[in-house]
Amino acid sequence: MRNFISDSVQQLRPSGIRKYFDIAATMDDVISLGIGEPDFVTPEHIIDKGIESLRAGQTRYTSNSGTQELREGISAYIERLYGLHYNPDNQILVTVGVSEGFWLALKTVTNPGDEVLVPEPCFVSNAAAVHMTGAIPVPVKTLVEDNFQVTGAMLEAAITPRTKAILINYPNNPTGAVLSQERMLEIAAVAEKHDLVVISDEIYERLVYGIQYKSFASLPGMYNRTIVLSGVSKSFAMTGWRIGYAVSTPEIMAGIRKLHQYLIMSAPTMGQVAALAALQYGEDDVESMRQQYDTRRKTIVGGFNELGLTCFEPRGAFYAFPSIAASGMSDEQFCETLLKEERVAMIPGNAFGESGRGFVRASYATSLENIEEALERIARFMRRHG
Repeated sequence: MRNFISDSVQQLRPSGIRKYFDIAATMDDVISLGIGEPDFVTPEHIIDKGIESLRAGQTRYTSNSGTQELREGISAYIERLYGLHYNPDNQILVTVGVSEGFWLALKTVTNPGDEVLVPEPCFVSNAAAVHMTGAIPVPVKTLVEDNFQVTGAMLEAAITPRTKAILINYPNNPTGAVLSQERMLEIAAVAEKHDLVVISDEIYERLVYGIQYKSFASLPGMYNRTIVLSGVSKSFAMTGWRIGYAVSTPEIMAGIRKLHQYLIMSAPTMGQVAALAALQYGEDDVESMRQQYDTRRKTIVGGFNELGLTCFEPRGAFYAFPSIAASGMSDEQFCETLLKEERVAMIPGNAFGESGRGFVRASYATSLENIEEALERIARFMRRHG
């Protein structure tokens, strides 16, 4: 019998995250700093709205684009945060998380063989999603010396006649980096000079610390060449509800909507009802969680630096990205040995691209008590191996 698995699927690299979750699942007393989702439960008033929708019989498909109410809510939310107006009728699409929106955006704007610039380190699915559309991901290495912010010069050096798009993800997973105004303007200048579309994954937009976040589409000249992806998963602790959204020009959104119609039909109905409640009434919840993340952030970054695992200051999301050079180990060896010896799970940096090699990702989306205990265990580990 022939091998029925396509070449493109066989060539995809397995997720570098799952391996460590699978190992940890076989062990007792593991503290996981690996999982990239809030440890908070969705706020009760948001859950109640979802339950009410089910009891009211709202269990059918919605419009392909999402409910009118939610699209209007998203439009109002973006305008309140960034002063940008997107027409709910033809510029907003509700997606099954940002993951779906990400693939739809790439598939809509690229042809097979087009190149997409992908700054690294980046989320494990970014380059894979580009591959799955038939386009070619071009990694652009960022440096800790630049606080893992991609620069205009880095992008310029990677551009060829086949370059079609720039993919950015700030606040960044896995580093926690956030773009400065200067860097954003550099990227915008490159996009305009070479007539590129920018796909901006802004799912962590509300989780920033000590700075003001700015949507990429709000930069001069970028509204008409940017696809913004975001949702309620991270900021409102609603990962399992699977509600994201994509916004852009009417022309781009028409293409994205066409793909969505065939691929998905519509996002979960009860999730859309709950998401609207989150956008309208969840500000206090976001701020409460953000403040707790900030306390955890300071604890874990300070702890890593005290242990000689030098860590630049992450300004967004809920990840720290320390160097493990002091251990003398590779990032994979460090994570595997730490998990086996001290029952602490983290993710090797090379899971997020070659430019992450020599670092590890630690999520502080867990309790302060867990973080403090994890740091004690890592201190024992470093006394043996550092």
